[in-house]
Amino acid sequence: MPEPETLRVHIPLELRRRGGRPRILPPKHVEAAMGRGQDPHLLRAIGRAWGWRQRLERGDVATLADLAADEGLSDRYVSRLLRLAWLAPEVLERLVVHREPSTLSIYDLCFVASLPWDEQPGRVFD
Repeated sequence: MPEPETLRVHIPLELRRRGGRPRILPPKHVEAAMGRGQDPHLLRAIGRAWGWRQRLERGDVATLADLAADEGLSDRYVSRLLRLAWLAPEVLERLVVHREPSTLSIYDLCFVASLPWDEQPGRVFD
């Protein structure tokens, strides 16, 4: 009797809890080989900063205090995070488009944004 023509595929996945919710993830040894990629919190922070910059430029809000009040955040936090909207185009492209991981935290990246554009890539990726 011939064997049935069944193709069996084994995909090694694990059920782990992340943030209190069960997630199906690759095994840890595969996850380490894949690399981390870009931090989603950094991408969200850059997106927020650009959205805030556009609101200021359009005149939707007059001051940072108005913007912070609308967002329900402190003035200090908004003013610091808003600096991400003035990162060098090369840095933004590598972070957002190519998803290269930064060697800096979001907090430190906010201060790098005040440097000249030609100095920023060296600080962010080296």
